[in-house]
Amino acid sequence: MNSHNHSHCKSNAVKNIRTAFFLNLAFTLLEIVGGILTNSIAIISDALHDLGDSISLGLSWILQEFSERKRDEKFSFGYRRFSVLGGLINGSVLVLGSLLILAEAVPRLIHPEQPHAKGMLALALIGIAVNGAAVLKLRHGKSLNERVVSWHLFEDVLGWVAVLVVSIVMMFKNIPILDPILSIVITLWVLYNVAGNLKKTFFIFLQGVPDKISIEDFEKRVRNIEGVKDMHHTHLWSLDGEENVLSVHLIVDETADREDLAKIKQTINELSNEYGINHTTVEIEFGDEDCSMRAENRLCK
Repeated sequence: MNSHNHSHCKSNAVKNIRTAFFLNLAFTLLEIVGGILTNSIAIISDALHDLGDSISLGLSWILQEFSERKRDEKFSFGYRRFSVLGGLINGSVLVLGSLLILAEAVPRLIHPEQPHAKGMLALALIGIAVNGAAVLKLRHGKSLNERVVSWHLFEDVLGWVAVLVVSIVMMFKNIPILDPILSIVITLWVLYNVAGNLKKTFFIFLQGVPDKISIEDFEKRVRNIEGVKDMHHTHLWSLDGEENVLSVHLIVDETADREDLAKIKQTINELSNEYGINHTTVEIEFGDEDCSMRAENRLCK
């Protein structure tokens, strides 16, 4: 006997990511030209970073559209995990781009070149405005894909604020080494945050228990439900960091009737909603049934 509890919320994720993509791509083209004209490794590095962002944003846009398709005969849970795939690709591209930036910036610590400070200042103001607008567009996103993209764009805003400060300093002081130092600091900051997002993404891919849910606490409360003798084969995972799934086998008394089972199922659904679980599947077993999965699938302590 199965109980299913489904909760779906259609977001504006596709529209938001599409807008961020076009904003980022347009500015990246401007940034490449501006970085060459100003001879700034910090801006050229950020242009490479943004080019990677544009590619991954485009992929995120496509994969987010896939993720909002309804379930079919190929994907019985739907396409929501495509959003996670978008986050994984996005993060991987940023890691690769960051390593290339470091390879270009480190040599300039030894042989710094003088950038055009006023040009850097102008590009910094445009960069803050464009990336800030994209962040505002994505700030309320709920999908993992949107959160990863939003983090990247917010990091870009911080990077341009730093470029703004450095360009103002260099307008009054001849300190060309500030340019590669800034490039390296921005890149290391990006790598640090991307590593955290990739860790979360891989955890979802490996079907780990959502970090906001205690499976031990959940099982304890289920065992206290009237009519439930025991439980086993409990599986809890997330489709995309937002949509959580539960599968569990419940053992009830042999004398339980239809009304008793309906009450147990209703209580389980209410408990699942409380824990933020969107899909709940409950297998009911009577105490005298033999289930081969009871012993081998208990959660190891």
